[in-house]
Amino acid sequence: MSRDTPDALPELRRPVLLAAFGGWNDAGDAASAALEHLSLTWDAAELYDIDPDDYYDYQTSRPMIRSSGGVTRRLEWPSTSISYCRIPGGEHDLVLVMGMEPNLRWRAFCEDIVDVAMALDVELVVTVGALLADTPHTRPVPITGSAHTPEAAAQYGITASTYEGPTGITGVLQQSFVEAGIPSISLWASVPHYLGHPPNPKATLALLERLETILATPIPLGMLPEQTRQWGESIDDMLSEDDEMSTYVRELEEREDSEDEPESPGDPLTEVDGDTLAAEFERYLRGRGPE
Repeated sequence: MSRDTPDALPELRRPVLLAAFGGWNDAGDAASAALEHLSLTWDAAELYDIDPDDYYDYQTSRPMIRSSGGVTRRLEWPSTSISYCRIPGGEHDLVLVMGMEPNLRWRAFCEDIVDVAMALDVELVVTVGALLADTPHTRPVPITGSAHTPEAAAQYGITASTYEGPTGITGVLQQSFVEAGIPSISLWASVPHYLGHPPNPKATLALLERLETILATPIPLGMLPEQTRQWGESIDDMLSEDDEMSTYVRELEEREDSEDEPESPGDPLTEVDGDTLAAEFERYLRGRGPE
């Protein structure tokens, strides 16, 4: 095991490791929010934090000063934490890996996590992420991913991603587990590019519902369905006040509804700047108050 792996490890029932990382891999913070929900729901216990000095560039991922009551101040370093929780009545316990995407030495970083997984006899790894996509917020959240074998993809109902290009730490970590002989799959929620800023409860809810299937265990969802409904209503209210944005989203809906049909080169999407849309949504939602 690596030098950072703790000596005392809990005994877990057929553990499944879930990993999510903030930053490039996590549009709308949807993946991190899903794991945080599980951590709170099943009262996760901390196992250890990976030493941030080895993997973070503090000029890029700066430590944060936090205050409490305007008096007490503390310093928070970017880090990756590993915790575990026991699922009441479930077949599996969970190992949760959460943190910011590291800046340095990705292969060594992944080796540290693989070492912990092997020491805990992890049966399955699920890396969870979210990406920006040309998908409308009014349709079900597309969930794509990859698996270590075609049989596993069919077993877990994973729609294969056709993406080729740069990857984040989630892709590197998944490959590290496959090379170590530990079954590993990935789940990616598609987040509307015009709603890329957090929170996105709809994408978080979609990821949790898919994890529920993989774990074969009901996941208490708490207020997430209601938060998703309110979130959708807020977006729809804004669209009703902006014809240009409403037209753009309607064209996204039409394109998604007819994605199996040949595209019409004479009927392109309205040219709308996604960053401008996102900024307008943020201003609108801030104006609605803290809820």
